[in-house]
Amino acid sequence: MRVVAIIPAAGEGRRLGGTVEKQFLRLQGMPVLAHTLEVFDKSPEVDGVVLVVAPQQRQVLKERVLGPYPCRKLLGVVDGGSERQDSVARGLEAVPGDCELVVVHDGVRPLVSVDLLGAVLEAANRHGAALAAVPAGDTVKRAKEEVVVETLERETIWLAQTPQAFQASLLRLAYEKASRDKMMVTDDAALVESLGVSVHLVPGSPENIKVTTPTDLIIAEALLKKREQEAG
Repeated sequence: MRVVAIIPAAGEGRRLGGTVEKQFLRLQGMPVLAHTLEVFDKSPEVDGVVLVVAPQQRQVLKERVLGPYPCRKLLGVVDGGSERQDSVARGLEAVPGDCELVVVHDGVRPLVSVDLLGAVLEAANRHGAALAAVPAGDTVKRAKEEVVVETLERETIWLAQTPQAFQASLLRLAYEKASRDKMMVTDDAALVESLGVSVHLVPGSPENIKVTTPTDLIIAEALLKKREQEAG
């Protein structure tokens, strides 16, 4: 099995309001997570998917996502940890040993395209490590206690997205080092960077948003409607 995707979807954030986790909320009639899994099912490069959810989410996952919208490439469902990094680490343990490339993608980024996923995988295959990112559009300030410390050079700032893809052996080494050093970061590329490995940037898309707020959900709905209209 050459390429395996890890989809962390164990978050319990409810910034969108209500009692339903964001990954299970409906977006154009389908749960957010179902939209995400559909992209990986359609990708010709991805051979298998490992899905990571919180233990208490397994039943709702079955009822709202995997039951009505089965993922044919699903290798297994893994219980997540307390932090995203812990969840990906557990997902990595479930990746078959013969896997060559691992791609990690947030379960709540449902608007990722098959083309962007393919571009990141192609770059990772060539360079060993790659991620989708978009250049900063606003001026970026570094602050301390709500006071500006400095203005960063915007031309050098990129905002990381997922998917992020790596040689499987490289990502395993990065997670082993993080465990030894008790290092916690907010994305997988940072762990690989800690090994001294260069991570290649692939131009992402402003449409590849992470759905975490009510505004994000409204934007995602509008973008999906636009795509449907353009598709005819």
